Amino acid sequence: MPLLLAACGGAEPGPQARPALWLVEDSDTRIYILGTMHALPQGTDWSGGEVAKAIDAADELVMELSPAELAAAGGVFQQLAPRESPLAIESRLQGKALVGYRTIEKSGRSFSAEGLDDWAVMVLMGQRIAQNAGLSPTDGVEAGLTARFEAAKKPIGGLETARAQLMLFETLDPAAQRTLLTRAAEEADTAVKDVGALTAAWGRGDVAALEKVVNEDIDSVPAARKAIITDRNRHWSAWTKRRMEQPGTVLMAVGAGHLVSTDGMPAMLEAEGLKVKRVQ
Repeated sequence: MPLLLAACGGAEPGPQARPALWLVEDSDTRIYILGTMHALPQGTDWSGGEVAKAIDAADELVMELSPAELAAAGGVFQQLAPRESPLAIESRLQGKALVGYRTIEKSGRSFSAEGLDDWAVMVLMGQRIAQNAGLSPTDGVEAGLTARFEAAKKPIGGLETARAQLMLFETLDPAAQRTLLTRAAEEADTAVKDVGALTAAWGRGDVAALEKVVNEDIDSVPAARKAIITDRNRHWSAWTKRRMEQPGTVLMAVGAGHLVSTDGMPAMLEAEGLKVKRVQ
């Protein structure tokens, strides 16, 4: 989970990253589905090859969050993150997990975790890990795509709201939140290296490596996988199927972790009988 939150992104992905890209099409509709990293090292070039063709061909861009919702996400986080009653981090984490948390916390400004829910502490840890790995959202795929489509005056939409996205974490049961937080803290000593490996795998379009990381990262908490991965993939796949009823070309850009495994979007769409092929 910390890996998904950090980049869901260091080793150098190389000057010519080639992330995985799929195409769903019928006689009059094409929907390109690009696996993204929300944060990347400065200067990463991911928009060549078939991705460049998809950007040029698309009439519209659809991301997890529209630009307006992404801009609102910080405020929504501040509304949802506080606990009803403060709880010291020493009462939540022990041993290796507490040491790992302190290591991440001391690498920058304090999180003031006592007043935050477990899921919110985990989100902030993921952001700190991304920063320590040299990754930035301003260099991520979504930021780059937004700039390109705004410059071309092409519409940009979103699949969900910032509140709905963060409520997926807020509504996880306390035991699941604590397990995720503990796991993230226990892996702190290798987190930057692991995020780098994930970034490199994304840059190679290595779906098998991405699947391994995603499964290891979230399978320890089945309820979290269902809420954060499977149910959202099902919702987005249903959106894609409905959109196929309208002509045109769409570029859909969602976190790379949503496009792998048997509950990834490509597998779900194929199970629904749609024609899906990987084009990069």
